[in-house]
Amino acid sequence: MPRTAVISGGGTGIGYAVAERFLSGGDRVIITGRREDLLRASADKLGEGAAYLAADLAEPEGGRRVADFLADQYGGVDIVAACAGGNIEIQAPEKREEGLEGVSWYWTENLRLNVMTAVHLVEAVKPVIADDGRVLLFSSIAAFRGSGTGSYAASKAALHPYAIDLSAQLGERGATANVIAPGYIEATEFFADRMTERRRDTLIAQTHDKRAGTPADVAELAHWLAAPAAGHITAQILQVNGGALAGR
Repeated sequence: MPRTAVISGGGTGIGYAVAERFLSGGDRVIITGRREDLLRASADKLGEGAAYLAADLAEPEGGRRVADFLADQYGGVDIVAACAGGNIEIQAPEKREEGLEGVSWYWTENLRLNVMTAVHLVEAVKPVIADDGRVLLFSSIAAFRGSGTGSYAASKAALHPYAIDLSAQLGERGATANVIAPGYIEATEFFADRMTERRRDTLIAQTHDKRAGTPADVAELAHWLAAPAAGHITAQILQVNGGALAGR
């Protein structure tokens, strides 16, 4: 019997790859995000078994919209993959203000982008998550070693204790909650046009296998964590970085 998976940020990059992997395993997917045209095109490309719903998960109403849709159309949800996120310092560098006001804006926006998009989705759908459901949050290698400016790394690190608390809340129902923390992943919108060959070479050199990660690498781990056989793996932070940050 196919499971139902909702994937935020499912229109591109890691989210799209996660949706594609669940579909290939026989599940049905609902991708969600802010850009309706992009979601529609991605759902069409994913093909049969894929649906989409536009929702701004940075706001509580976005989470309610997704929860209502899942309850009305599917009776609930089996897998929640909160892939939506990014680094506002890369996405909106022109917004930078001077002084404390600028620092405050970037911290607030990165928390909205990376923490609240996950919280609004998960908390809204929690009542309709299946008893053996799976919650997957998406962090970053930056949560372990910093991002240079603080706000992005801190926003990703905040997901780690959140997953532990979710695991405790959902555990008696047989549901799990885990975090996937990727390292450098190519073929996403994350770096926009700010990735240089020198920076790319540096990031690849930090890995043990000497290659960039791909969205498919992350998606394969997500699919495995969502499998019935992974039911005793919960409250964990699992890294996908080719050994770039080993032993932590």
